[in-house]
Amino acid sequence: MMSGAVWVADTLRAGGWRVQVADARKAKALAPLAAKTDRIDARVLAELCRRELVPELWVASLDDRALRERLLRRMHLVRLRTSAKNRIFGLLSQWGLRVSVKRLRQADGLLLLERLPLPEVWRASIAEALAVVELLDQRIAPIEAELAPLAQADRRVQLLRTIPGVGQLLALTFAVEIGEIARFSSAARLVGYSGLAPRVHQSGESSRTGRLSKAGSPLLRWAAVEAAQQGWRPQNPLAPTVRRCPPPAGKRQRRQGRRRPQGPDRLLARARPQRTLQACCRGSADRPGKLPHFPGRLTAHLRIEKPGQLQADTLRHQSAEREVSPPAPHERRTR
Repeated sequence: MMSGAVWVADTLRAGGWRVQVADARKAKALAPLAAKTDRIDARVLAELCRRELVPELWVASLDDRALRERLLRRMHLVRLRTSAKNRIFGLLSQWGLRVSVKRLRQADGLLLLERLPLPEVWRASIAEALAVVELLDQRIAPIEAELAPLAQADRRVQLLRTIPGVGQLLALTFAVEIGEIARFSSAARLVGYSGLAPRVHQSGESSRTGRLSKAGSPLLRWAAVEAAQQGWRPQNPLAPTVRRCPPPAGKRQRRQGRRRPQGPDRLLARARPQRTLQACCRGSADRPGKLPHFPGRLTAHLRIEKPGQLQADTLRHQSAEREVSPPAPHERRTR
């Protein structure tokens, strides 16, 4: 959606106009144009509106957009905090040290940092990153305090939290991005709206699937991936319900390296030996499976060689002439 399109739609609705926000991708598919200008776009949209063919987008209400903005604000601060923690890890790794950020944030963390064998410049950078983490924690806490009662009062959040891996904030993200679930006639429609469905290419009897379409909300796809990552972790009490089922009893179980049995929730690739060039070529009877060897040397085109090289022997020249010259008429008939 174009930046500012929702504001324009709200302003026109406040003035008494009936406004529809068109999906640019679907509108382009309905009316492909050889040239694109603002005048042509306006005329095409007016024609689609006259024929009632406008592919209208769903626009969330002002309250849902405000809630979404709170979630995005928290996400932005959390990503900044994660970036600061990763920087601390990188600075310590430059000097072969491994100390967790949680340990450095304890009461004696600064004293521990002073005792580490680090130059003063790196120690100051780590202390600065720790201060950034502390500041971001102070900014994130009130946002989470505002979101907690909103999540508890939302009936959709309570239903979504029954899914393994979906917590309070992720459920609130799902609820805001999906909106009214009744506007989707099936689960497949919801998957297509999220952009998690693969692209399908069909032509005649050929049908193949490609990458994910990614045509929907990026925030909704991010929430789905985060829920999937949290769902299989051992600390999740519902983790056994989302793990992959073991293979059937009659199916042979593959093995990992050192003859270790493969876990039921993993699929590893098996390396298959390829045929070598010598195994593919057929040599003479005294050299089975070897490359055929011919006497002489390889010469340049038209037997032109570099100065200082030995002349090729007669056998090499005769064999080259037989290969280049066309076969005789009686030889053609025998073939």
